[in-house]
Amino acid sequence: MTFSPLELTLLLLGSAVLGVVAFRMMHLPPMLGYLTVGILIGPHALGLAEQSETTHGLAEFGVVFLMFSIGLEFSLPKLKAMRGIVFGLGMAQVVLTVIATMIFGWTLATQLPPHLQISWQASFALGGALAMSSTAIVSKMLTERLELESEHGRKIIGILLFQDLAVVPLLILIPSLGERPEALAETLGWASLKAVVVLALLFVVGHKVTRGWFTIVVKRRSQELFMLNLLLVTLSAAWITERAGLSLALGAFVAGMLISETEYKHQVEEDIKPFRDVLLGLFFITIGMLLNLRMVLENWWLVLLLLCAPVVLKFALIAGLAKLFGSSDGVSMRVGLALAQAGEFGFVLLNLASDHHLMDSYLVQVVLASMVLSMLIAPFLIAQSDKIVMKFSSNEWMMQSLQLTKIASRAMSTNKHVIVCGFGRSGQRLATLLAEEKIDYHALDMDPERVQEAQSAGAHVSYGDAGRRESLVAAGIYRASAVVISYADTASALRVLHQVNELTPSLPVIVRSHDDSDLDRLKAAGAAEVVPEVMEGSLMLASHALVMLGVPLRRVVHRVQAAREERYASLRGYFPGMTDVEEETDPERLHSVTLSGSAGAVGRSLGSVDVESCGAVVTSIRRGKGGLEVSPQTVLQAGDVVVLRGGADAVNRAEQRLLR
Repeated sequence: MTFSPLELTLLLLGSAVLGVVAFRMMHLPPMLGYLTVGILIGPHALGLAEQSETTHGLAEFGVVFLMFSIGLEFSLPKLKAMRGIVFGLGMAQVVLTVIATMIFGWTLATQLPPHLQISWQASFALGGALAMSSTAIVSKMLTERLELESEHGRKIIGILLFQDLAVVPLLILIPSLGERPEALAETLGWASLKAVVVLALLFVVGHKVTRGWFTIVVKRRSQELFMLNLLLVTLSAAWITERAGLSLALGAFVAGMLISETEYKHQVEEDIKPFRDVLLGLFFITIGMLLNLRMVLENWWLVLLLLCAPVVLKFALIAGLAKLFGSSDGVSMRVGLALAQAGEFGFVLLNLASDHHLMDSYLVQVVLASMVLSMLIAPFLIAQSDKIVMKFSSNEWMMQSLQLTKIASRAMSTNKHVIVCGFGRSGQRLATLLAEEKIDYHALDMDPERVQEAQSAGAHVSYGDAGRRESLVAAGIYRASAVVISYADTASALRVLHQVNELTPSLPVIVRSHDDSDLDRLKAAGAAEVVPEVMEGSLMLASHALVMLGVPLRRVVHRVQAAREERYASLRGYFPGMTDVEEETDPERLHSVTLSGSAGAVGRSLGSVDVESCGAVVTSIRRGKGGLEVSPQTVLQAGDVVVLRGGADAVNRAEQRLLR
């Protein structure tokens, strides 16, 4: 079908929304939804959209902003802190994957049909594509499983960092490989020289200019100007590298690195995120559109081979390297399972090789299909990694038993103690207060460096996952007097609550949360008390303000205590403004409704109106300059202002009931 650029963009956006909603409902990464949508609407399936200048442009911009975001992450201190993993384990993984692919391609060249035989240049490009893993999928899964700071999590992130860094030279090398063999050395030399000159100019001049220019822009105190300047800097750097015969993505990467050295890095990350996510989603849709389903079905055996062989070989290679670099069997297998799939930049490099005619279109199709399928199975592999490791690693049971024994030996002498889940800033402050009150505690944390340093300082903390039944038992949950979850992560807190309720249902659990949006959910799961940090901050702010305004301290303390005893009921909800962003959990809001003379609720009692059946609550009623008691017998009058509390839909329904 033929569409105008606007119609095509609308089709892509509409399809993206449907795909992301469907995959979110299945708790799968949105990227897989984008790929699936692209396959369905592409020219080889439903035929709703075709590759065009519009889709190509959107895809390029998606890669530009992805590379810019990667550049923001490459701060020199971060690379220096992880240099052993990044430039040791990470470099070995990428280099050996490329070499293994080239050897494999050369070995099978004589055995395959002519249309599947590939040159060493194509093997190199294919090896670079297969060496990549999905940063988006893996980092999301590690975050959800609270494994970013674990031993295997740090190694996984280190390898992903080098993979992202390796994309930069590959973006320069792969286009050069498309030149004539006799001119290859000259082309590579010329491309490398241009890259060195352009990058040197960007870094030397850009480093001096970026901080000063951003300071000038920020002093104008305009969010719009800051955003315009950010887009200008990113796209200008991309344009410079493109004009030099390099890639747009390389310039965007450099721009990200330059800004990462300034104090505006975090603001830039937040501002650029909407552009990056939307355009990157459209990029994955265009990748899905490349897939020819008929060709895949006709050659299912080859697609299956190219799915299984790289995943298995990549797992074996990465697990073996991790073991060689000193990891245990369990850690090595977890690292290999997490990184065995293909990645976002694999599509970029494969597309680049296809554009420069390094690979036959038939081979591109089957490789593309196998990469998409490997990403589809990646979340399931990571989710089942613990079971897989337990089944195939002979000493994993021993390692975990040793870990639990260490926890039990440290907690053995404690009785009526507090188990602190998480030993971050909040957990450490809590531990200090408990120690000052001569109350025993034992903390569990998943950051090995933090645990080691805290243990050296005399803190009662062990390395362990509080969400595991065995860790809680080893920490002495049957002898404990309370459990405190000191980090604000609802999903993890629910997991801990489930284990505690199964082991000791009567044990009180105090949970920290970011705000009150999950208060009822956590209470229903068994939390004795939930402490929303935003609301506690509001209470402290209000108490200091009241004291400074002359309200007696005793009355202030009484009011704060009363608010806490009412389980924050009087403070829940807020009046949203234009700059507030709704969260997925639909937090409670406050909304004022003024009753006109024609309002249906005028002359009726509050109980007969029954706004509670809509899911909302009346927190106060204002008449003139005073307030009224909120009770079912209160008769509403014209001019009354009724303040409602509830979710957005509930408040809207209650307002309609009051007015109609």
